[in-house]
Amino acid sequence: MTTDRATKPSAEVPVGREAVVAAVLTHAADLFAERGPAATSIRDIAERAGVNHGLVFRHFGTKDQLVARVLTYLAAESVAALDEAGRVDHSLLDERPRRHLAVLARSILDGYPVAELQQDFPVIARMIEKARPFHTTDRDASLAVAHVAALELGWQLFGPFLRGAAGLEDMSAAELQSGIDAEAARIFLTARTDSPRDTPS
Repeated sequence: MTTDRATKPSAEVPVGREAVVAAVLTHAADLFAERGPAATSIRDIAERAGVNHGLVFRHFGTKDQLVARVLTYLAAESVAALDEAGRVDHSLLDERPRRHLAVLARSILDGYPVAELQQDFPVIARMIEKARPFHTTDRDASLAVAHVAALELGWQLFGPFLRGAAGLEDMSAAELQSGIDAEAARIFLTARTDSPRDTPS
């Protein structure tokens, strides 16, 4: 009987705890983005990562614990992407934050309690920090970021339906993403005109 390791050349097989953990997180994130956590087994992840499935259980525990670790991993990756961008423009979200959003969307649809599994939300916190100079109040900055997240998550969750319902089937993926990015940037950068300024307490 072959093992999971047999599916990868020996040079690609992760060796040692750190390498195994990194490989599992990377490949679990990819699979969760493609299929969702519910349709991805521990064996699927182990096979893609080139490790024995027992190592996944040893280092991560239950499926819920693995999903939580993947969400935390993707949040850190997304923060790094925002830091590298260094500014807010039409490229508000690159591929790393989009993968994070895809996993969040699929996890939510699969019934995972995302707000409990991922207890820290550094991407949202960082985006609120970046939005503050463009908005009159802290609440408006938070609301703008929530709207941007809702826009991106909405397209992740309902993209095919929205394309069909709005007659956008002939629009390329690149054109569509450019439009989403432009709207996200508009929301992010536009202050509400009906909002009073924060007053000191």
